[in-house]
Amino acid sequence: MEITYNIEQLPEVAEKILKVSSTKTLLFYGEMGAGKTTLIKELAKQLGSKDRVSSPTFSLVNEYHAENDYIYHFDFHRVEDEKEAYDIGFEEYLLESHWVFIEWPDRVKNLLPTKILKISIEKISNKTRKISISTEI
Repeated sequence: MEITYNIEQLPEVAEKILKVSSTKTLLFYGEMGAGKTTLIKELAKQLGSKDRVSSPTFSLVNEYHAENDYIYHFDFHRVEDEKEAYDIGFEEYLLESHWVFIEWPDRVKNLLPTKILKISIEKISNKTRKISISTEI
């Protein structure tokens, strides 16, 4: 599935993503500045989170409270090898039944579960993005 949207349409796009997802593990691909964190902020809001959502670039993971659930937001941009993710207990987060949003998942590809929703974001212009949604890594 592909969707082209502008920032004003972000709530509808996030709602559609949550509706089509058969898993709580979402992988976000896209270049720096493509809008991965912006989309994650809206997804968290749609899931009932009132927390301030920001990129966990330095901490690697942020935890947000959602309505009757948790969201674990990973950013592996600065990870140099999979051992760093393993050292923070990444695999344990995957064993729980909470939402897991992963930016830069290609950096930990051998640790990823098989049941995922892949979201690739392409920047078309300053206000327009195109996302491709699939279940294959």
